[in-house]
Amino acid sequence: MDSDEALFDRLVAGELRAFDRLYERYERPLFGFIHAQVGDAAEAEDLFHETFLAVLRQRDARPSFRSFRAWVYQVARNLCMNRSRSRRRAGRAFDAVARDELTVGRDVAPSEAIEQHQQAAALLVAVARLPLALGEVYRLRAAGMSYDEVADVLGVPVGTVKSRMNELVKRLREEMST
Repeated sequence: MDSDEALFDRLVAGELRAFDRLYERYERPLFGFIHAQVGDAAEAEDLFHETFLAVLRQRDARPSFRSFRAWVYQVARNLCMNRSRSRRRAGRAFDAVARDELTVGRDVAPSEAIEQHQQAAALLVAVARLPLALGEVYRLRAAGMSYDEVADVLGVPVGTVKSRMNELVKRLREEMST
């Protein structure tokens, strides 16, 4: 399986099938990240497509990055922030779809499903109360990114990401224990 960077290099060389593979590879996780940022599925879909249009536009400029994954998430994040600023509204962290996905397809007792749903709802409320910087770290880590990738996306040192993660865990523990 080709790395993301190798696929992007093939795209730069003119191979459009490489674009299709990148698109398919990032469709679910990146859409999920964008959806968590803006809170609206239709808007998230629009921003996802804008992100990949940016990938196509940038192929000629050949941006420098260590990780395609971190770069594409950074492009998506910037588009989300621009959209939010232009509409002057804050995005919600998650919506009912994200809550329901926690228990879909599992064989669990109804009481356990209710408890899991309540815990997930409490976590979502706690995450929504976090300052923007901590909420972004949470969503990027939840998307499976490493500290280095999160640092690249946010444009901060890895130490700052670790510090924010420490504060994030502390605040969520406090929030969830009350």
